[in-house]
Amino acid sequence: MRVLLTRPRADSEGLAADLAARGVDTLTQPLLDIVPRGDATLDLAGVQAVLLTSANGARVLADRTDARGLAVFAVGDATARAARAAGFEQVKSAGGNVEDLADLVVARLDPAGGALCHVAGSAVAGDLAGRLGQAGFEVRRAVLYDSVTASAFESATVEALQAGALDAVLFFSPRTAETFVKLVKQAGLSPACARLFALCLSPAVGRAAGEIGWRDILVADQPTQDALLARLEDMRGQTGSG
Repeated sequence: MRVLLTRPRADSEGLAADLAARGVDTLTQPLLDIVPRGDATLDLAGVQAVLLTSANGARVLADRTDARGLAVFAVGDATARAARAAGFEQVKSAGGNVEDLADLVVARLDPAGGALCHVAGSAVAGDLAGRLGQAGFEVRRAVLYDSVTASAFESATVEALQAGALDAVLFFSPRTAETFVKLVKQAGLSPACARLFALCLSPAVGRAAGEIGWRDILVADQPTQDALLARLEDMRGQTGSG
């Protein structure tokens, strides 16, 4: 079995290792490029905790501050792992999506304890600040990087799609799914997707991927990497792929 990974390259490296341990070959086609903003400011004065909604945010935050004792609340386990790998010592994972992160913050923190700093890119999903604002928290959004979508597929991706050398494509966000659909249409490769499974982290991701025809679209039961890989195992059972 061979699957296409669409996350930024740094995120795909760890995922590729996990899949290799499961006997799954991978091809990486980053559909987002993470570009740190050199002129962005990070104000942590009076902040009781930092909120991270992506592993990219964890890595960029680590580049911008030496304060590893910050209280860090991460949207999911992959983001939490990235924060811990960067040296942050107090990391809690919501194990889900933005709503789960908001619920965790409300349960663990007091608005009177200080502001919250949401380290993010220029494009964000969900309304974390609005949800926490309703609960009385002050949320400062620190835009430290841009996520730039790919303008074309790499030649290896085009060749693999044309040759039928892939079994599935993994999608972790609506934006990457939308970008994939756009580039498939741009390259005239839509017929190739009829042989492939789209493995999607959430229903919203599945809807974005559904703009083209697939063999099937499989959505994770929970918005976590482990749940998505469980769907991959389901797919292997359906197809008998090794």
